[in-house]
Amino acid sequence: MSSIYIHIPYCKQKCSYCNFYYKTNQKDFSLLINSIIREISLTKDYLKKKELISLYFGGGTPSLINNSSLNLIFNKIKEHYLITSETEITIECNPEDLNEEKLKFFKKIGVNRLSIGIQSFKDEDLIFMNRSHNSKQALNSIKNAKKIGFKNISIDLMYSLPNQSISDWSENLKIAFELNIHHISSYSLSIEEKTKLRHLINKNILTELSDFESQSHFQLLIDECKKNNFVQYEISNFGKKDFFSIHNKNYWIGQEYLGIGPSAHSFNGKSRRWNISNNTKYINNLKNNILAFEEEKLKNSDKFNEYIMTSLRTIWGIDLNTIKKRFGDEMYTNFSTQTKKWIKSKHLNIEKNKIFLTTKGKYISDTIVSDFFIIN
Repeated sequence: MSSIYIHIPYCKQKCSYCNFYYKTNQKDFSLLINSIIREISLTKDYLKKKELISLYFGGGTPSLINNSSLNLIFNKIKEHYLITSETEITIECNPEDLNEEKLKFFKKIGVNRLSIGIQSFKDEDLIFMNRSHNSKQALNSIKNAKKIGFKNISIDLMYSLPNQSISDWSENLKIAFELNIHHISSYSLSIEEKTKLRHLINKNILTELSDFESQSHFQLLIDECKKNNFVQYEISNFGKKDFFSIHNKNYWIGQEYLGIGPSAHSFNGKSRRWNISNNTKYINNLKNNILAFEEEKLKNSDKFNEYIMTSLRTIWGIDLNTIKKRFGDEMYTNFSTQTKKWIKSKHLNIEKNKIFLTTKGKYISDTIVSDFFIIN
């Protein structure tokens, strides 16, 4: 089975911590939706398996899309792919968009998983991040979704915000668990260059958390999720049993997927390709039925690097037998040799011929992964 990711770059505010922002008038937005629908038809042969295991609407804020546009996209997908009762259908949402009417519509068209961009349950954090919702709306979005009947709810939470105390972060987690949600995606704040936030830190108006403080936040996240029966199946993703995101899991274990929309990425096991990111150029090309994308044919070393990068982040780890079978004795021997220092330093653990990150290793996962990369 295959997965499809619909990337809709539309957002109503520019957050203080990122550069992502795309707002347009209704006419241009309609053109964007029409282009996405046209791309679905033009790429219908990219995936060999037509039965979908997951369908994911992400990007900016897909919950802003009007009902008729969502219907058009769904109907076009159903023309070319099989959606069953087992297909996980996720839509990313802003809390303030989830009124009763919108939630009922999502249920009607088959959405069975919500990913709500809560970010924080504290008003001061939300104001700092320039979010459009407040803490009351954050709470109500989850309560309303449950009332309508959604049984698979994921939320995003941010930690390591400037001036955020460990007690503030603990309170955020406490509220999340009391709401009895099923999945948490949680990320340390990444401070991008040329943003308002970076400017404030450079001017010493705000203080960036130290590595020690950030690690303390991450450790608290791990500990509290474990206490509440959430499994850390990937470094930033925690789910209750039977509630791991299929969309996320398939990406991390290297399954094929098709990305639709500006800057969306696709993978078929042999190559990766990514659509043009400029929205205007994306629309203009598709007016003429032209798919504008760049593509990279994956060499054996590329496939090895991707296997290491994705697998090591998960609870399934790196299978040494897989490396030997897929990439040969030389890569197997080199990798096995390189792991020894990380095992000795207790950043990696080996069990039943599989390599896993320890909690200590998760703090520096990018460093460890890059150490294994084959550079051509």
